[in-house]
Amino acid sequence: MAWSWGWAATLGMVAGVGMAEVAMAQSSIQVVYPPANHQTTAAQIFFIGTADPSQPMFINGVPIDNRSPAGHFAPSLPLELGPNQFTLTQGGQTLDLIITRVPSGPTLPDPPGFVVDSLWPQVNVTRQPDELICLSAIGPASAMVTAQLANQPITLLPQATSQLPSNAAVLVDQNNPVDLDGPMVYRGCLTTDRTGNLGQPTYRLVYQGRTETVSAPGQVSLLASNQIEVAEVTAAAGVARTGPSTDYSRLTPLPQGTRAQITGREGDWLRLDYGGWIRTSETQLVPSGAPPHSLIRGITSRQVGDWTEVSFPLQVPVPVSVYQTGETFTLTLHNTTPQTDTIFVGNDGLIERLDWQPILPNQAEYTFHFATDQQWGYNLRYEGTTLILSLKHPPRLGRLPLQGTTILIDPGHGGDELGARGPNGIPEKTVNLDVSLLLQAALERRGATVIMTRTDDSTSGPNDRAAQINRDQPTLALSIHYNALPDSGDALNTAGIGMFWFHAQAHDLAQFLHDYLVTELDRPSYGVFWNNLALTRPHVAPSVLLELGFMINPTEFEWIVDPQAQAQLAETMADGVAEWVQRQGRTGQ
Repeated sequence: MAWSWGWAATLGMVAGVGMAEVAMAQSSIQVVYPPANHQTTAAQIFFIGTADPSQPMFINGVPIDNRSPAGHFAPSLPLELGPNQFTLTQGGQTLDLIITRVPSGPTLPDPPGFVVDSLWPQVNVTRQPDELICLSAIGPASAMVTAQLANQPITLLPQATSQLPSNAAVLVDQNNPVDLDGPMVYRGCLTTDRTGNLGQPTYRLVYQGRTETVSAPGQVSLLASNQIEVAEVTAAAGVARTGPSTDYSRLTPLPQGTRAQITGREGDWLRLDYGGWIRTSETQLVPSGAPPHSLIRGITSRQVGDWTEVSFPLQVPVPVSVYQTGETFTLTLHNTTPQTDTIFVGNDGLIERLDWQPILPNQAEYTFHFATDQQWGYNLRYEGTTLILSLKHPPRLGRLPLQGTTILIDPGHGGDELGARGPNGIPEKTVNLDVSLLLQAALERRGATVIMTRTDDSTSGPNDRAAQINRDQPTLALSIHYNALPDSGDALNTAGIGMFWFHAQAHDLAQFLHDYLVTELDRPSYGVFWNNLALTRPHVAPSVLLELGFMINPTEFEWIVDPQAQAQLAETMADGVAEWVQRQGRTGQ
């Protein structure tokens, strides 16, 4: 996992270091991170690099302690707002860096007034009549803020004075709300039954005897009650979210062909009638005189190869949601009214029971209980107007521990995508590939068929690799990585094995492999995280992203690049995978 790597500041000639060598000390100061003139909102910064281990090393005149035997270092130093100068010295060598800390929240203009880009809406929006419309702006504390929309005056009152840090803050245990210092969020709401274009909201701020009046960039429109627009999903799997940007959480992808009424717009995003938002570019408008709605009656299943297909005949492809636990799989059909009296689920050894219930006014919910404790993958597609839910069977194991399985290994990054950097400049992509090739051989010796997303230093984006998982439909998918931290992290004191999963069917695998590697290799534990990552999102198989250590930790890095440690790690991972599959997969016989 990389943050903002890809640069090295060096003094003198940097000696090349091959992966066949244990990390060697450089003959001069080398700083891999942070780059010169780096800007950050963090209150501290770590310095990742290496220098001659036989001589003391200083930063701003203070000795750098806890260097590794090879001379690697990773101290963290506090940052003041504005430019911070750091001088690294060893002997007669000197390296200067300027790191600038910028405010984490919005910054008021001079003279104080509305913060640029804070006036809602920044893009054109469409809502329904009588829907709550909330205007917001950011300005100086203790100001008087009002607005006007559709000839209605609105008073905007100050709101909470804290903001949430980024999701990455969880990785360094710093995710508490942060107090805003200075600017204030002002908010006010209204409703109106007036339809059509209401124009741009106009905002007025009075502060310290100065008045500022400005209009928001976007316009607000309300749909007429007879204005029915229907969107059809044209993407293979439409990305649905909880709000109108990629900042919002993902929902169950919508299968191609899904239809739903448009109930709102914001920029290039559409809000669909079941609540999810989707990009306009993943849809097309289709003629319809009424909102899409379907009845559902009988449901059947059949086994097709290693999958059970459950058919839900509908009159129109409706939006769907999936809720998965370790024991159950729940499918919800939106905009659907049941007339169901008969369901047939074959005795295929996979599905133990299917329960269902109507949820008024317009949903049908189906919960699958399985004959095995482990779920092995699922898929959703529309064939015409019939929804097909495919559920994967456990692997049929052979004589060898992994015979009968197909395991996809993804050596993270590659090509122009370096990943994290070790103190001496070695990129994560190289270590990922070296360990993945060792793991491939170890898994094949145990009987697995192994698919590699790359076997050389080629470039392939994470979404392309996720698409390969969906296409190849392996038994398991393992994405191999080494870790780094955001600027606010403690590189010197953070180490260990981490696992990341997204779908519940992958949780047990992630937890088992984490515990197995930590115990068998006597390595530190970084933890097991639910995380919305491209390589954990495929649901055709349990998919796990492994962070096998921290490239930026001086001591752990030496373990990471040690050839004997890499070989032991690969064999131990293969043993762990085999033991987990044996525990979970025997019921597939």
